[in-house]
Amino acid sequence: MSFSDLGLSPPLLKAVQNENYADPFPIQIQAIPAILSKKDVWGLAPTGSGKTAAYVLPILEMFQGKTAVKSRAVAVLVLVPTRELAIQVDQTVKTFTNGLPRNVKSMAVYGGVSINPQMIHLYGTDILIGTPGRLLDLLSKKAVDLSALEILVLDEADKMLNLGFKEEVDEILSGLPKKRQNILFSATTEESVASLSANLLHQPVRIEIGQDTVSPVQIKQSAYLVTPENKGPLLRFLISEGNWTQVLVFASSKRAADNLAAKLKKHGIQAQSFHGDKSQAARTESLRNFKQGNLRVLVATDLASRGIDIQFLPHVVNYELPRSPKDYIHRIGRTGRAGSEGEAISLISEEDRHHFKVIQKKMKRMVELIDSKNLGF
Repeated sequence: MSFSDLGLSPPLLKAVQNENYADPFPIQIQAIPAILSKKDVWGLAPTGSGKTAAYVLPILEMFQGKTAVKSRAVAVLVLVPTRELAIQVDQTVKTFTNGLPRNVKSMAVYGGVSINPQMIHLYGTDILIGTPGRLLDLLSKKAVDLSALEILVLDEADKMLNLGFKEEVDEILSGLPKKRQNILFSATTEESVASLSANLLHQPVRIEIGQDTVSPVQIKQSAYLVTPENKGPLLRFLISEGNWTQVLVFASSKRAADNLAAKLKKHGIQAQSFHGDKSQAARTESLRNFKQGNLRVLVATDLASRGIDIQFLPHVVNYELPRSPKDYIHRIGRTGRAGSEGEAISLISEEDRHHFKVIQKKMKRMVELIDSKNLGF
């Protein structure tokens, strides 16, 4: 099946072609026609499955032929859990909008930066992408009007609820018009998400693509048994010997991320840390440099396990294992996205071995454990 079979108009098909999208992915094949038919949708899809385009494309299609409304009333609201995901979705909208007959104005709003510029630029916005807290701030200042909202999208709803945004989401939902189309995406079917979907969606089309417990087949996984003191030297060896040019490394804490980035830089490997204590400007700059290939290594906490979308990211390293198997899946899901190949490497100390076995059992896949002593570590 091709994108031309999904009900998209020629201008939008050209925009898809310009971005080198080949065949649609399963989530797109099912979601695009359902959204175009104005049905509520509940999509269960793992990271890297192409879900952002699955709702952005039909939403852009629905704007074609409509007259632009210059006001503070937005037609589409996309709620997301993190600043990074808000920026990513906004970039996707802007990418596909290029060349369309009807220009669609989108805007991402989130905390950590001044609210005043956001308030100024909101006028005339068609699609608003935002985090719950900042959206409530804007609503309290009457900077945005949701009274004529046509479509509500909750992206990564499970993550939103897990981060403690339930009260904010409930407050936002209580102020929306009753008649609207609802689209909900999550990676899991947790009880909180199921409850939200039951209250939010009306006779939804349920789409399930894979399971969160199964890692993408495109990802080659390996692990190295190494002592804690040799993790740093081994990581530097793998990066240098493999000539890795773009590596996302996960650390367990902000302090660990800062220390590891500093040590990498000390040994001549360009690296920066990425976590919640960094200013939004610093995080945005680091992520931009990393995406553009101007930064070799980005050392991140689990803040970045969702919301970083780099289509051809080749390498992800678990310098330290996450607490849960689900977080492991989210981490390695930053590579091997939407059909591309990728490699995930984990550095395992002796005390990590049992926990790593639990992770493998949960994702139903065994990972080769290589003794780093064979490499001289």
